[in-house]
Amino acid sequence: MRGEVRTGLAGVIPPLVALALAGIVSSVIVLLLGESPLRIAEVMVTGSLGSLSSIANTLEEATPLIFTGLCVAIAMRSGLFNIGGEGQLVVGAFVAAWVGYRVGGLNPVMHITLCVALAGAAGALWALIPGILKARFGAHEVINTIMLNYVAFILANFLVGLPYFKKPGQIPQTEDVLSSALLPRMTFLYEYTRLNLGFVIAIACVLIIYILLEKTEVGFEIRSVGHNPLASRASGISVVRNTLIAMAISGFLAGMAGSERVLGVHRHFISPFPFGYGFAGIAVALLGRNRPMGVLVSAVFFGALASGGAQVDIETNVPRELVTVIQAIVIIFVACEYPIRKLVFPRRRTAT
Repeated sequence: MRGEVRTGLAGVIPPLVALALAGIVSSVIVLLLGESPLRIAEVMVTGSLGSLSSIANTLEEATPLIFTGLCVAIAMRSGLFNIGGEGQLVVGAFVAAWVGYRVGGLNPVMHITLCVALAGAAGALWALIPGILKARFGAHEVINTIMLNYVAFILANFLVGLPYFKKPGQIPQTEDVLSSALLPRMTFLYEYTRLNLGFVIAIACVLIIYILLEKTEVGFEIRSVGHNPLASRASGISVVRNTLIAMAISGFLAGMAGSERVLGVHRHFISPFPFGYGFAGIAVALLGRNRPMGVLVSAVFFGALASGGAQVDIETNVPRELVTVIQAIVIIFVACEYPIRKLVFPRRRTAT
Protein backbone atom coordinates (compact mmCIF):
# COMPACT_ATOMS: atom_id res chain seq x y z
CA MET A 1 0.00 0.00 0.00
CA ARG A 2 2.80 2.39 0.94
CA GLY A 3 4.54 1.63 -2.36
CA GLU A 4 1.35 2.39 -4.31
CA VAL A 5 0.94 5.72 -2.52
CA ARG A 6 4.57 6.60 -3.23
CA THR A 7 4.12 5.69 -6.88
CA GLY A 8 1.00 7.82 -7.13
CA LEU A 9 2.71 10.80 -5.50
CA ALA A 10 5.71 10.33 -7.79
CA GLY A 11 3.37 10.80 -10.72
CA VAL A 12 1.60 13.90 -9.37
CA ILE A 13 4.15 15.89 -7.38
CA PRO A 14 6.90 16.46 -9.99
CA PRO A 15 4.54 18.28 -12.43
CA LEU A 16 3.20 20.37 -9.54
CA VAL A 17 6.75 21.26 -8.51
CA ALA A 18 7.50 22.17 -12.13
CA LEU A 19 4.45 24.45 -12.20
CA ALA A 20 5.50 26.07 -8.90
CA LEU A 21 9.02 26.72 -10.20
CA ALA A 22 7.58 28.12 -13.43
CA GLY A 23 5.36 30.40 -11.35
CA ILE A 24 8.36 31.71 -9.42
CA VAL A 25 10.36 32.44 -12.58
CA SER A 26 7.32 34.06 -14.23
CA SER A 27 6.84 36.25 -11.15
CA VAL A 28 10.41 37.50 -11.46
CA ILE A 29 9.76 38.37 -15.13
CA VAL A 30 6.59 40.25 -14.17
CA LEU A 31 8.50 42.19 -11.49
CA LEU A 32 11.11 43.16 -14.08
CA LEU A 33 8.25 44.51 -16.22
CA GLY A 34 7.20 46.73 -13.33
CA GLU A 35 3.97 44.90 -12.44
CA SER A 36 2.83 43.04 -9.34
CA PRO A 37 2.80 39.24 -9.73
CA LEU A 38 -0.19 39.03 -7.37
CA ARG A 39 -2.08 41.55 -9.49
CA ILE A 40 -1.29 39.60 -12.68
CA ALA A 41 -2.33 36.33 -11.03
CA GLU A 42 -5.59 37.90 -9.87
CA VAL A 43 -6.38 39.20 -13.36
CA MET A 44 -5.53 35.83 -14.95
CA VAL A 45 -7.75 33.92 -12.53
CA THR A 46 -10.60 36.39 -13.03
CA GLY A 47 -10.14 36.34 -16.80
CA SER A 48 -10.20 32.56 -16.97
CA LEU A 49 -12.58 31.49 -14.18
CA GLY A 50 -14.23 34.66 -12.87
CA SER A 51 -17.53 34.35 -14.76
CA LEU A 52 -19.49 31.96 -16.96
CA SER A 53 -18.21 33.76 -20.05
CA SER A 54 -14.61 33.42 -18.81
CA ILE A 55 -15.09 29.72 -18.06
CA ALA A 56 -16.60 29.24 -21.53
CA ASN A 57 -13.59 30.98 -23.10
CA THR A 58 -11.21 28.79 -21.09
CA LEU A 59 -12.94 25.57 -22.15
CA GLU A 60 -13.11 26.80 -25.77
CA GLU A 61 -9.35 27.36 -25.74
CA ALA A 62 -8.82 23.98 -24.07
CA THR A 63 -10.90 21.93 -26.52
CA PRO A 64 -8.41 21.62 -29.41
CA LEU A 65 -5.60 21.14 -26.88
CA ILE A 66 -7.37 18.08 -25.47
CA PHE A 67 -7.39 16.51 -28.92
CA THR A 68 -3.78 17.42 -29.78
CA GLY A 69 -2.58 16.53 -26.28
CA LEU A 70 -4.10 13.06 -26.67
CA CYS A 71 -2.57 12.92 -30.14
CA VAL A 72 0.92 13.41 -28.74
CA ALA A 73 0.31 11.31 -25.62
CA ILE A 74 -0.79 8.11 -27.34
CA ALA A 75 2.15 8.31 -29.74
CA MET A 76 4.59 8.79 -26.86
CA ARG A 77 3.06 5.87 -24.96
CA SER A 78 3.99 3.76 -27.96
CA GLY A 79 7.55 5.11 -28.01
CA LEU A 80 6.99 7.62 -30.81
CA PHE A 81 7.30 11.41 -30.84
CA ASN A 82 4.61 12.75 -33.15
CA ILE A 83 5.41 16.41 -33.80
CA GLY A 84 3.13 16.34 -36.83
CA GLY A 85 -0.11 17.11 -35.00
CA GLU A 86 -0.14 20.58 -36.53
CA GLY A 87 -0.09 19.27 -40.09
CA GLN A 88 -2.57 16.48 -39.31
CA LEU A 89 -4.89 19.08 -37.78
CA VAL A 90 -4.70 21.27 -40.90
CA VAL A 91 -5.44 18.31 -43.19
CA GLY A 92 -8.41 17.33 -41.03
CA ALA A 93 -9.67 20.91 -40.95
CA PHE A 94 -9.55 21.19 -44.74
CA VAL A 95 -11.43 17.91 -45.24
CA ALA A 96 -14.04 18.90 -42.64
CA ALA A 97 -14.65 22.21 -44.41
CA TRP A 98 -14.91 20.57 -47.84
CA VAL A 99 -17.35 17.88 -46.69
CA GLY A 100 -19.17 20.46 -44.58
CA TYR A 101 -20.18 22.62 -47.54
CA ARG A 102 -20.11 20.14 -50.43
CA VAL A 103 -22.23 17.34 -49.00
CA GLY A 104 -25.86 18.35 -48.51
CA GLY A 105 -29.17 16.67 -47.82
CA LEU A 106 -28.11 15.08 -44.53
CA ASN A 107 -29.56 15.60 -41.09
CA PRO A 108 -27.24 17.32 -38.57
CA VAL A 109 -26.28 14.12 -36.74
CA MET A 110 -25.23 12.34 -39.94
CA HIS A 111 -23.54 15.39 -41.45
CA ILE A 112 -21.51 16.24 -38.34
CA THR A 113 -20.55 12.59 -37.87
CA LEU A 114 -19.44 12.33 -41.50
CA CYS A 115 -17.37 15.53 -41.31
CA VAL A 116 -15.65 14.56 -38.06
CA ALA A 117 -15.02 10.97 -39.18
CA LEU A 118 -13.54 11.95 -42.54
CA ALA A 119 -11.45 14.70 -40.95
CA GLY A 120 -10.11 12.17 -38.46
CA ALA A 121 -9.45 9.68 -41.26
CA ALA A 122 -7.52 12.33 -43.20
CA GLY A 123 -5.38 13.06 -40.14
CA ALA A 124 -4.83 9.33 -39.60
CA LEU A 125 -3.70 8.80 -43.20
CA TRP A 126 -1.34 11.78 -42.93
CA ALA A 127 0.13 10.34 -39.72
CA LEU A 128 0.49 6.89 -41.25
CA ILE A 129 3.07 8.21 -43.73
CA PRO A 130 5.76 8.75 -41.07
CA GLY A 131 4.39 5.70 -39.22
CA ILE A 132 5.08 3.45 -42.20
CA LEU A 133 8.48 5.03 -42.79
CA LYS A 134 9.33 4.41 -39.15
CA ALA A 135 7.98 0.87 -38.94
CA ARG A 136 9.34 -0.40 -42.26
CA PHE A 137 12.52 1.59 -42.81
CA GLY A 138 13.47 2.94 -39.40
CA ALA A 139 13.18 6.56 -40.57
CA HIS A 140 12.99 8.89 -37.58
CA GLU A 141 9.41 10.04 -37.02
CA VAL A 142 10.45 13.43 -35.61
CA ILE A 143 12.07 14.53 -38.86
CA ASN A 144 9.30 13.11 -41.03
CA THR A 145 6.43 14.58 -39.03
CA ILE A 146 8.09 18.01 -38.98
CA MET A 147 8.59 17.94 -42.75
CA LEU A 148 5.03 16.75 -43.34
CA ASN A 149 3.77 19.73 -41.33
CA TYR A 150 5.18 22.03 -43.99
CA VAL A 151 3.80 19.84 -46.77
CA ALA A 152 0.34 20.00 -45.18
CA PHE A 153 0.49 23.80 -44.81
CA ILE A 154 1.61 24.37 -48.38
CA LEU A 155 -0.79 21.83 -49.87
CA ALA A 156 -3.80 23.23 -47.98
CA ASN A 157 -2.85 26.81 -48.92
CA PHE A 158 -2.56 25.76 -52.57
CA LEU A 159 -5.85 23.86 -52.67
CA VAL A 160 -7.90 26.60 -50.99
CA GLY A 161 -6.80 28.96 -53.75
CA LEU A 162 -8.19 26.76 -56.52
CA PRO A 163 -11.57 27.78 -58.01
CA TYR A 164 -13.12 24.45 -57.00
CA PHE A 165 -12.51 25.12 -53.29
CA LYS A 166 -12.20 28.89 -53.02
CA LYS A 167 -15.08 31.13 -52.08
CA PRO A 168 -15.41 34.03 -54.54
CA GLY A 169 -13.56 37.09 -53.32
CA GLN A 170 -10.09 38.23 -52.35
CA ILE A 171 -9.76 36.14 -49.17
CA PRO A 172 -8.43 32.59 -49.75
CA GLN A 173 -11.08 30.60 -47.90
CA THR A 174 -13.71 27.97 -48.56
CA GLU A 175 -17.45 28.48 -48.49
CA ASP A 176 -19.01 28.40 -45.04
CA VAL A 177 -20.10 24.92 -44.02
CA LEU A 178 -23.81 24.16 -44.19
CA SER A 179 -25.92 24.67 -41.09
CA SER A 180 -26.40 20.91 -40.83
CA ALA A 181 -22.63 20.50 -40.28
CA LEU A 182 -22.23 23.13 -37.56
CA LEU A 183 -21.37 21.95 -34.08
CA PRO A 184 -23.95 23.46 -31.69
CA ARG A 185 -22.51 26.16 -29.44
CA MET A 186 -23.08 26.12 -25.68
CA THR A 187 -24.88 29.45 -25.52
CA PHE A 188 -26.48 28.50 -22.21
CA LEU A 189 -23.14 29.47 -20.63
CA TYR A 190 -22.57 32.64 -22.61
CA GLU A 191 -24.59 34.02 -25.49
CA TYR A 192 -21.62 34.83 -27.71
CA THR A 193 -19.40 31.88 -26.79
CA ARG A 194 -17.59 29.79 -29.38
CA LEU A 195 -17.52 26.81 -27.00
CA ASN A 196 -19.29 24.02 -28.82
CA LEU A 197 -20.20 20.35 -28.81
CA GLY A 198 -16.58 19.62 -29.71
CA PHE A 199 -15.72 19.97 -26.02
CA VAL A 200 -18.09 17.11 -25.16
CA ILE A 201 -16.57 15.03 -27.97
CA ALA A 202 -13.11 15.79 -26.60
CA ILE A 203 -14.13 14.58 -23.12
CA ALA A 204 -15.50 11.40 -24.71
CA CYS A 205 -12.16 10.90 -26.48
CA VAL A 206 -10.34 11.21 -23.14
CA LEU A 207 -12.46 8.38 -21.71
CA ILE A 208 -12.12 6.24 -24.84
CA ILE A 209 -8.33 6.62 -24.98
CA TYR A 210 -8.08 5.84 -21.25
CA ILE A 211 -10.09 2.64 -21.69
CA LEU A 212 -8.12 1.74 -24.82
CA LEU A 213 -4.71 2.17 -23.19
CA GLU A 214 -5.46 0.80 -19.74
CA LYS A 215 -8.21 -1.79 -20.21
CA THR A 216 -7.69 -3.46 -23.60
CA GLU A 217 -5.20 -5.86 -25.14
CA VAL A 218 -4.43 -3.37 -27.92
CA GLY A 219 -3.57 -0.72 -25.33
CA PHE A 220 -1.36 -3.16 -23.44
CA GLU A 221 0.55 -3.98 -26.61
CA ILE A 222 0.96 -0.28 -27.49
CA ARG A 223 2.34 0.44 -24.02
CA SER A 224 4.55 -2.63 -24.15
CA VAL A 225 6.07 -1.58 -27.47
CA GLY A 226 6.66 1.89 -26.10
CA HIS A 227 8.34 0.57 -22.98
CA ASN A 228 10.57 -2.04 -24.61
CA PRO A 229 10.17 -2.87 -28.32
CA LEU A 230 12.83 -5.62 -28.24
CA ALA A 231 11.18 -7.48 -25.37
CA SER A 232 7.77 -6.98 -27.01
CA ARG A 233 8.99 -8.47 -30.26
CA ALA A 234 10.52 -11.41 -28.40
CA SER A 235 7.19 -12.08 -26.68
CA GLY A 236 5.32 -12.16 -30.00
CA ILE A 237 3.93 -8.62 -30.07
CA SER A 238 4.13 -7.00 -33.51
CA VAL A 239 6.07 -3.74 -33.19
CA VAL A 240 5.20 -2.74 -36.76
CA ARG A 241 1.46 -3.25 -36.32
CA ASN A 242 1.29 -1.40 -33.03
CA THR A 243 3.42 1.45 -34.34
CA LEU A 244 0.97 1.91 -37.20
CA ILE A 245 -2.06 1.62 -34.91
CA ALA A 246 -0.67 4.23 -32.50
CA MET A 247 0.20 6.68 -35.28
CA ALA A 248 -3.19 6.21 -36.94
CA ILE A 249 -5.04 6.91 -33.68
CA SER A 250 -2.74 9.85 -33.01
CA GLY A 251 -3.42 11.38 -36.42
CA PHE A 252 -7.16 10.70 -36.12
CA LEU A 253 -7.29 12.74 -32.91
CA ALA A 254 -5.41 15.63 -34.54
CA GLY A 255 -7.78 15.52 -37.50
CA MET A 256 -10.72 15.71 -35.10
CA ALA A 257 -9.17 18.83 -33.58
CA GLY A 258 -9.18 20.38 -37.03
CA SER A 259 -12.82 19.48 -37.56
CA GLU A 260 -13.76 21.10 -34.23
CA ARG A 261 -12.05 24.35 -35.22
CA VAL A 262 -13.88 24.44 -38.56
CA LEU A 263 -17.33 23.13 -37.63
CA GLY A 264 -17.56 24.81 -34.25
CA VAL A 265 -15.47 28.00 -34.40
CA HIS A 266 -14.40 29.37 -37.80
CA ARG A 267 -17.10 27.64 -39.90
CA HIS A 268 -14.81 27.59 -42.95
CA PHE A 269 -11.21 26.85 -43.85
CA ILE A 270 -9.08 29.95 -44.35
CA SER A 271 -5.49 30.34 -45.50
CA PRO A 272 -3.32 30.50 -43.51
CA PHE A 273 -5.22 28.40 -41.00
CA PRO A 274 -4.79 29.44 -37.34
CA PHE A 275 -1.88 27.41 -36.05
CA GLY A 276 -0.21 26.51 -32.76
CA TYR A 277 -2.58 23.91 -31.35
CA GLY A 278 -0.53 20.95 -32.59
CA PHE A 279 2.69 22.24 -31.07
CA ALA A 280 0.95 23.30 -27.84
CA GLY A 281 -0.35 19.73 -27.63
CA ILE A 282 3.23 18.60 -27.00
CA ALA A 283 3.39 20.76 -23.87
CA VAL A 284 -0.07 19.57 -22.81
CA ALA A 285 0.96 15.92 -23.14
CA LEU A 286 4.25 16.44 -21.28
CA LEU A 287 2.60 18.24 -18.38
CA GLY A 288 -0.14 15.59 -18.29
CA ARG A 289 2.52 12.86 -18.24
CA ASN A 290 0.99 11.29 -21.36
CA ARG A 291 -2.02 10.10 -19.38
CA PRO A 292 -5.51 10.85 -20.77
CA MET A 293 -6.82 12.34 -17.53
CA GLY A 294 -3.60 14.28 -17.09
CA VAL A 295 -3.98 15.63 -20.62
CA LEU A 296 -7.49 16.84 -19.79
CA VAL A 297 -6.32 18.75 -16.70
CA SER A 298 -3.27 20.10 -18.51
CA ALA A 299 -5.33 21.28 -21.49
CA VAL A 300 -7.73 23.16 -19.21
CA PHE A 301 -4.72 24.74 -17.49
CA PHE A 302 -3.27 25.95 -20.78
CA GLY A 303 -6.73 27.07 -21.85
CA ALA A 304 -6.94 29.13 -18.65
CA LEU A 305 -3.54 30.66 -19.42
CA ALA A 306 -4.72 31.70 -22.87
CA SER A 307 -8.06 33.05 -21.66
CA GLY A 308 -6.56 34.82 -18.65
CA GLY A 309 -3.69 36.14 -20.77
CA ALA A 310 -6.13 38.00 -22.97
CA GLN A 311 -7.53 39.75 -19.88
CA VAL A 312 -4.02 40.59 -18.67
CA ASP A 313 -3.33 42.24 -22.01
CA ILE A 314 -6.44 44.40 -21.58
CA GLU A 315 -6.13 45.41 -17.93
CA THR A 316 -2.35 45.69 -17.38
CA ASN A 317 0.83 46.79 -19.10
CA VAL A 318 2.04 43.20 -19.39
CA PRO A 319 1.79 41.96 -23.00
CA ARG A 320 -0.25 38.89 -23.84
CA GLU A 321 2.92 37.24 -25.14
CA LEU A 322 3.82 36.64 -21.49
CA VAL A 323 1.49 33.64 -21.66
CA THR A 324 3.71 32.10 -24.34
CA VAL A 325 6.72 32.77 -22.14
CA ILE A 326 5.01 31.06 -19.19
CA GLN A 327 4.17 28.06 -21.38
CA ALA A 328 7.80 27.80 -22.46
CA ILE A 329 8.99 28.01 -18.85
CA VAL A 330 6.54 25.28 -17.84
CA ILE A 331 7.86 23.06 -20.64
CA ILE A 332 11.46 23.65 -19.54
CA PHE A 333 10.73 22.62 -15.96
CA VAL A 334 8.61 19.65 -17.02
CA ALA A 335 11.52 18.54 -19.22
CA CYS A 336 13.67 18.71 -16.06
CA GLU A 337 11.40 16.18 -14.37
CA TYR A 338 14.19 13.70 -13.59
CA PRO A 339 16.23 16.03 -11.32
CA ILE A 340 12.97 17.27 -9.75
CA ARG A 341 11.95 13.67 -9.06
CA LYS A 342 15.38 12.93 -7.56
CA LEU A 343 15.06 16.00 -5.36
CA VAL A 344 11.53 15.19 -4.14
CA PHE A 345 11.89 11.41 -3.92
CA PRO A 346 15.55 10.61 -3.15
CA ARG A 347 16.25 6.90 -3.27
CA ARG A 348 16.96 5.28 0.04
CA ARG A 349 20.30 3.57 0.35
CA THR A 350 19.95 -0.13 0.87
CA ALA A 351 21.84 -1.72 3.67
CA THR A 352 24.78 -3.87 2.66
